[in-house]
Amino acid sequence: MVLSVAFSPDGMTLASGDRDGMVILWDTASGEQLRALDGHMDWVSSVAFSPDGLTLASGSYRDGTIVLWVID
Repeated sequence: MVLSVAFSPDGMTLASGDRDGMVILWDTASGEQLRALDGHMDWVSSVAFSPDGLTLASGSYRDGTIVLWVID
């Protein structure tokens, strides 16, 4: 179940955070999955892109972690 979503600044990528601890990056034009990012032990409750779109932050209040991802 998706708990959080964020669009990249250019609108070409959607990030979603899930109950399984995964962050998924999606191509907004095709709807295809681009990448699966595994770094949380529990629900991903928030995702946000940096203003330049090169970094994604994800957070889990349940496991108390914040992860910064470099998006290439």
